[in-house]
Amino acid sequence: MSLPVTLSALDLGALLCSRICHDIISPVGAINNGLELLEEGGADEDAMALIKSNARNASARLQFARIAFGAAGSAGVQIDTGDAQNVATEYFRNEKPEFTWEGARVLLPKNKVKLLLNMLLIGNGAIPRGGSLAVRLEGGDTDPRFVITVKGRMLRVPPKFLELHSGAAPEEPIDAHSVQPYYTLLLAEEAGMKISIHATAEDIVFSAE
Repeated sequence: MSLPVTLSALDLGALLCSRICHDIISPVGAINNGLELLEEGGADEDAMALIKSNARNASARLQFARIAFGAAGSAGVQIDTGDAQNVATEYFRNEKPEFTWEGARVLLPKNKVKLLLNMLLIGNGAIPRGGSLAVRLEGGDTDPRFVITVKGRMLRVPPKFLELHSGAAPEEPIDAHSVQPYYTLLLAEEAGMKISIHATAEDIVFSAE
């Protein structure tokens, strides 16, 4: 499947930077609030708890983004799925869904691991009120297949992802909110994998193979 729209390298990079900043601005702002509370002579324990929890949150988001969006090494490098599991587990400690990961630890091409992590974000967006998100890796390192199953209230495939996945030209330009679904599909193209969606009233399954 070819994407219905193409972003320049400069636009893609700028929009991804905006997306990452959006993801970390909340915990960083909370850290600043905690520091201000300390300066004003507020409750030290409460301020330190606020700073510590949000510092961990910001760190988890940056570690996740480093692999999901960053270079994570030189071109052609392989990434250990165990490392991907670790950053995903820490990331989802600060999200609503119950998160589980199943599959053997293997080395996979960089873009396939980046695709996997970005599919987790798509899955998370499908259950805005929380629920469960389960990832399963199949096929080992020779013929990898990723299966992400989400369950919860208000299930729906994220509209921007569904629109781009359908191959239809988007009604609005790609922006910082829709760049991640675009990037997910671009990674699938680059990795030579196809993303499928199977939605029922009980769950939504996103798979790539």
